[in-house]
Amino acid sequence: MFFFYAELIHVWLLSLHGWLTVTVKIMSIYLAALVVFSYLAWIKCIYYRHRRTMVKSLKHVLNSSSSRESNGSDFRALIVTAHPDDECMFFAPTIIRLVELNASVHLLCLSKGNYYNQGAQRQQELLNSCATLGIPASSITILDHKKLPDDPKAEWNISVVCSAIVQQIRAHSFNMVLTFDGRGVSGHANHIAIHKAVRHLAASGQVTDDCCFLSLVTVGLLRKYISFLELPISWLLPSCLCCIIGSQGYKQAKAAMLCHRSQLLWFRYLYITFSRYMFVNTFQMIPQGPKNLKIY
Repeated sequence: MFFFYAELIHVWLLSLHGWLTVTVKIMSIYLAALVVFSYLAWIKCIYYRHRRTMVKSLKHVLNSSSSRESNGSDFRALIVTAHPDDECMFFAPTIIRLVELNASVHLLCLSKGNYYNQGAQRQQELLNSCATLGIPASSITILDHKKLPDDPKAEWNISVVCSAIVQQIRAHSFNMVLTFDGRGVSGHANHIAIHKAVRHLAASGQVTDDCCFLSLVTVGLLRKYISFLELPISWLLPSCLCCIIGSQGYKQAKAAMLCHRSQLLWFRYLYITFSRYMFVNTFQMIPQGPKNLKIY
């Protein structure tokens, strides 16, 4: 009789263990699903909050104390890039959001992208890409200067870059200039040269006080390639300006990328799918120095 009850208890314990195992597995699945759902809901909430606070963030960047309502038409932005396709690879969220706010957005591209002798084709691709993003051809300036070749090994002339940017600022009275930071997102020497030039302009005080300079934050490899899942990290980390787009904006950015047919190698499709720069841009302010300071 003792052995009978012992065997019965053993069978019951095995059944209990099996039931607990199944329960734990089910609970783990539900918990994982809850975490994923909560994370996605958080991303959606961040996106909608960003849409409500974008104008306020821009006013803060420009030190505007105006309390009147604005739909963004007061913002005049110059995007400074090195090559055709930079505008959509790295700055698409910013351009799309500014255009949605009816801001005046201009693009200064400092080369035709002639590294593989495709300059004419890439110039047209740039115009098509910008049209997709909402920048008209009349708001695009493309340089073809011998001292600014499309070449990662070339040392760009900082004075030429500064002159080109200053000319644009004075011609259109921009109050915001956005470009690369010191790491250039991809580490390209031409991107970094633009940052050096803009930093020089900011430090030397060659432009008016009402124009601010912003640099696009370069993130690490893991953050760079986890797509929209990176958005909460960018939202939580301190930045001067954060520009976020949703699914419709992403489709627009993707369409702009596809305009650059000459550049669509296999890894570009991976970039389109996984790069966080297709969904979010974060910027830091480039500090400005005293006016009329000479830097040698």
